[in-house]
Amino acid sequence: MTSLTATPTTVFSVPGNRAAQEPPELRGLRRDGVRLLVGTADAITHTTFAQIGRHLRSGDVLVVNTSATVPGQLDGTRDGIPIVVHVANRLADGSRIVELRTAPNAAEPILDARAGEVIELTSGGQVELLEPYPHAGSSPNGDGNRLWRGCVRVPGKVGHYLARNARPISYGHLQKRYPIERYQTIFAVNPGSAEMPSAGRPFSTELVTRLTEAGIVIAPITLHTGVSSQEAHEAPREEWFEVGVRSAALVNAARTAGNRVIAVGTTATRALESAALPDGTVEARSGWTDLVISPDRPVRTVRGLVTGWHDPEASHLLLVEAVAGAELTQRVYDAAIAGRYLWHEFGDSCLLLP
Repeated sequence: MTSLTATPTTVFSVPGNRAAQEPPELRGLRRDGVRLLVGTADAITHTTFAQIGRHLRSGDVLVVNTSATVPGQLDGTRDGIPIVVHVANRLADGSRIVELRTAPNAAEPILDARAGEVIELTSGGQVELLEPYPHAGSSPNGDGNRLWRGCVRVPGKVGHYLARNARPISYGHLQKRYPIERYQTIFAVNPGSAEMPSAGRPFSTELVTRLTEAGIVIAPITLHTGVSSQEAHEAPREEWFEVGVRSAALVNAARTAGNRVIAVGTTATRALESAALPDGTVEARSGWTDLVISPDRPVRTVRGLVTGWHDPEASHLLLVEAVAGAELTQRVYDAAIAGRYLWHEFGDSCLLLP
């Protein structure tokens, strides 16, 4: 696991009422009706996501994540006290990444769990905590363990059990629970993400049609996300990715022609950069990546980014700064705060074209 040796330089404070509490469709908007802030070296522009094509050029490549969200949130008890259990990615030995959070809405992590502890699942079965993941003291400030390698003992196969009994992983900022369909992008075809690759959610079928008619190229990759929210300097965990032959060729052709490669989300950035050679050429690759994009390892291929809004001190901000530069990142976050943009998976978007 690659560790963090840098922290974001972007400084801001998100007011408490800036979390999107429900999907935009339930706020009377289309998927592509959320707000879009476009940041370039010359200007900050406020628009809607449906108008993103006005800021792209024929020949630009949008790299999109095709991973589909799978349910992983369960109710359980710990010493008879209700808790929320997040069952996430399957590891090579068959164990799962597990997170314990407070009931009823997973608002806070539980950091005092112990190896060997057994959590009872309300829907039947148990989760045994085997060891901290990826290592002891890896939670914020080393004050406990947020993630665990766990053995999930349930009737039948774990994936089938989760499909029947689990709900999408969510957190305390949401107004209520929403079905798994609300957590899928239009690109989702390969199940495996513990949480939605949310940067792609504002794309609609109609919007993608308009973009392709205008000469914008869509290059699919896959990265299965783990449980998120590295809010306090936690490095991103290992995640499985795949960059295929065709998408690698599309990206390389765009770079040769002088066109821009724009990643849709930090997940697409991480996958593409995990397949990039030092000169920026992309190879077809798949496997587990522990790459951390930061000043210690700048981007080689990505030259633009579509993303949501990240919390202060989140490790994702290092990636944003690596793509956009610290100065532009600070300007767009200042503008987003002043413009009352909405945060989190159902919130507003940003297009960075440094």
